[in-house]
Amino acid sequence: MAGFGSLGVDENRPPTRQSVEKVCRVCGDEIGYKEDGELFVACHVCGFPVCRPCYEYERSDGNQCCPQCNTRYKRRKGSPKVAGDEEENFDQDDFDDEFQIKKNHDESIHQHNANQSENGEYNQQHPNGQAFSIAGSTAGKDFEAEKEIYGSAEWKERVEKWKVKQEKRGLVSKDDGGNHDQGDEDDFLMAEARQPLWRKVPIPSSLISPYRIVIILRLFILAFFLRFRILTPAYDAFPLWLISVICEIWFALSWILDQFPKWFPITRETYLDRLSMRFEREGEPDRLAPVDFFVSTVDPLKEPPIITANTVLSILSVDYPVDKVSCYVSDDGASMLLFDTLSETAEFARRWVPFCKRHNIEPRAPEFYFSEKIDYLKDKVHPNFVKERRAMKREYEEFKVRVNALVAKAQKKPEEGWVMQDGTPWPGNNTRDHPGMIQVYLGSEGALDVEGKELPRLVYVSREKRPGYQHHKKAGAMNALVRVSAVLTNAPFMLNLDCDHYINNSKAAREAMCFLMDPQFGKKLCYVQFPQRFDGIDHHDRYANRNIVFFDINMLGLDGIQGPVYVGTGCVFNRQALYGYDPPVSEKRPKMTCDCWPSWCCCCCGGPRKKSKKKGERKGLLGGLLYSKKKKMMGKNYMRKGSAPIFDLEEIEEGLEGYEELEKSSLMSQKNFKKRFGQSPVFIASTLMENGGLPEGTNTTSLVKEAIHVISCGYEEKTEWGKEIGWIYGSVTEDILTGFKMHCRGWKSVYCTPKRAAFKGSAPINLSDRLHQVLRWALGSVEIFLSRHCPLWYGYGGKLKWLERLAYTNTIVYPFTSIPLLAYCILPAVCLLTGKFIIPTLNNLAAVWFLALFMSIIATGVLELRWSGVSIQDWWRNEQFWVIGGVSAHLFAVFQGLLKVLAGVDTNFTVTAKAADDTEFGELYLFKWTTLLIPPTTLIILNMVGVVAGVSDAINNGYGSWGPLFGKLFFAFWVILHLYPFLKGLMGRQNRTPTIVVLWSVLLASIFSLIWVRIDPFLPKQTGPILKQCGVEC
Repeated sequence: MAGFGSLGVDENRPPTRQSVEKVCRVCGDEIGYKEDGELFVACHVCGFPVCRPCYEYERSDGNQCCPQCNTRYKRRKGSPKVAGDEEENFDQDDFDDEFQIKKNHDESIHQHNANQSENGEYNQQHPNGQAFSIAGSTAGKDFEAEKEIYGSAEWKERVEKWKVKQEKRGLVSKDDGGNHDQGDEDDFLMAEARQPLWRKVPIPSSLISPYRIVIILRLFILAFFLRFRILTPAYDAFPLWLISVICEIWFALSWILDQFPKWFPITRETYLDRLSMRFEREGEPDRLAPVDFFVSTVDPLKEPPIITANTVLSILSVDYPVDKVSCYVSDDGASMLLFDTLSETAEFARRWVPFCKRHNIEPRAPEFYFSEKIDYLKDKVHPNFVKERRAMKREYEEFKVRVNALVAKAQKKPEEGWVMQDGTPWPGNNTRDHPGMIQVYLGSEGALDVEGKELPRLVYVSREKRPGYQHHKKAGAMNALVRVSAVLTNAPFMLNLDCDHYINNSKAAREAMCFLMDPQFGKKLCYVQFPQRFDGIDHHDRYANRNIVFFDINMLGLDGIQGPVYVGTGCVFNRQALYGYDPPVSEKRPKMTCDCWPSWCCCCCGGPRKKSKKKGERKGLLGGLLYSKKKKMMGKNYMRKGSAPIFDLEEIEEGLEGYEELEKSSLMSQKNFKKRFGQSPVFIASTLMENGGLPEGTNTTSLVKEAIHVISCGYEEKTEWGKEIGWIYGSVTEDILTGFKMHCRGWKSVYCTPKRAAFKGSAPINLSDRLHQVLRWALGSVEIFLSRHCPLWYGYGGKLKWLERLAYTNTIVYPFTSIPLLAYCILPAVCLLTGKFIIPTLNNLAAVWFLALFMSIIATGVLELRWSGVSIQDWWRNEQFWVIGGVSAHLFAVFQGLLKVLAGVDTNFTVTAKAADDTEFGELYLFKWTTLLIPPTTLIILNMVGVVAGVSDAINNGYGSWGPLFGKLFFAFWVILHLYPFLKGLMGRQNRTPTIVVLWSVLLASIFSLIWVRIDPFLPKQTGPILKQCGVEC
């Protein structure tokens, strides 16, 4: 990370246009000069500054075009010929000398930080539409490290393949082979470092093309099917027919919202070795960007402290430079139990972290590492590994005992409240009325591990809470962490995790940096989202806890549009995107002009170019104090600060004499930052540092005092926090809102799926807890639907793509599908009990449409599983739980959301339990009463009674009634099969069912059936004379 020092206007001369152009905007090296002493210019059209090695690489291995204007590079003197050069006419005198890479490699080149070039952002596209990234620097990393990664045989094979490739292009002569082995390796690494850090891996056309064709066919078949259903009503059961048609139309619209955002699925591949070669050169300070890790927790009695401790330990031992890692733990319950647990965790980390890094173990959460049922000796060659592992396991068990003792002590709170070890009362004894608390455990002087090495910083944060203030639950806690981390460390990127999600892949942060540190694409990324993976779920995944279909199908589809939605955890954020800034705008290609037209004809082309030049000269006046680029935030322009410590914004007015009024007004407009970010000059100064870092001359004591100030409960009043900045308020699912606002501003996101899962967590596998979790998600979607941020009408003036809008619309509309789904699940039972049916007698054409619709549904599912790799079992579990959750949790969420928004009746949300019983999957069979169980149970009983009644009626009426019965039975069994996992959960392991559930369900089903039989609206009304007894005995 580049340092930030104080820049004075008189002492440091602002960089001129010429000085900036001496640095290559691709790799950050000096451009260099030609043999005649003139500055090397690669592009003859726009003069985009590119050094000679990048120019040669682009011509030989790239698309041979300028990154800025996309004009084909002309061959320069001393450059080797490439395909297409023969078609061009050159003015150079000599093209016989072939340019050798080795000659250029031996030159002394000064290294600059590529991030310091503010005008070097551009977006280059290959002809096939894939992003192409060549930013970075040449290789200078130790070769032995690379050899260890691949092995000597594989390494030699890669170098040989590269040499053959270079010989074919005329870049390396065959005579040099064998005498310069080290030079070949140097050249290979040099070329390897210039390669992209990631690439798109599109789905093969043989898999995706049939899938798209079937989707289009299904759309047409669905249209004709609905036309048939509307034009052929069942007059003998008209109400049932009308309800079914309305439900089917809703299902069709819901399918469109869900299906078409999956039109462009892609996967991405990262290259961690290139990231190391580019930003971690041997003998030089590493230039990887710092990362702040956020862990949020509320109640340690419901979210076990040992799980939170494992998450923290996995963060502290992550494979990333120690000085670039900081871990912030938010305790929104102000619990002394978590405070003491973190103290024990910090002490244990002094031994755990060096053990992990010395033996390169995975995962680095001790609870899950020691419980893995694998061969832990695989690939381990250290002679003391077994001995050290046994010792570490014993120490971890002792650590667990100490934490368990803290938990047991915390079960009963003393009457006088908790008291800390020094005898002072715990400030958080009243969880709703306490001051802000910050404790730095690691990262300060003397905080070293047992080997004397530095440890990452660990910070405990509990924001201030007072009665009468809105605290906004998790979203408010996350915003407090954003401000605290900005004051204490100010890393440009932030990774947030739930307390029960640990780092399963120690290189997860590096995976994200392959995207975020890309000099072209990374500037436009708001976050990198990882899929959620879970431990402790039964193999059958009865209630679709893994959400495989969503994470492995829907999210891949969104990645091909504008990016995946934010799912609340396992996400690496760009800090600038959370501050409400718009992404940088790509420089457009300048319009071409020619001298063959009159001046009045091309004035529209020449005018703007001259005008832009004048603007550039004007911006250069403030180059020493401010960036030359304006950033747009919430629809207004604000100047961004380059560096220099600013503890009082009034100082900005100093030294303004001599500047024009326009520039002066721009500077003075920065006072509006107080109204947006709050009354903290230190925090505002951090927001103006695009590459992160702290101002020079600051001390820890003053920063901690300022950090206490930014987490005070009144800090966000009359600011944009929660409205346009940070996590957005207004819904219990703050993650959807936050990501939606960023995408509306034009930011992009990326879905990163490494081979080894980046993070793993725990999920409630119990049926009742699972339904309550789904209820919370659905309730948040309903709140967004009824707010001003609804994707149906919000952000049309922004840069949200239409398919992305469809996806966001689907995320907030899906709970309302519960109403037609419930009605559609009742219809089969009603038809069986009454003998009516929603479809009249089918003719041949109607049968064809029905058959075509079912075949298209099956074909869509099969082809979707084929390109995604999802198993049919996961797909079927997802379909089953869609019905189970739809007729229970989603239905309740709709009514609770309407009551909350329209009537102001708030519903309480309780955190679902994360821990299981002692037996494996013991919690799966644990039954807990909840009103959410009543509707699905009633549906099962109704359809079972309907099946019995329908079969009995067919037996009594003869063979003629069996034909119409099959259609009714098909739909009834469709409902029962989808609710079968719910029925198994209802029975439990020992078939124990709460009496109240059976009573309510049987009662409702019986009443419904009796009322229906008593007032059957489909019985034909009797016509003719009314017959009565005459009273005469005949």
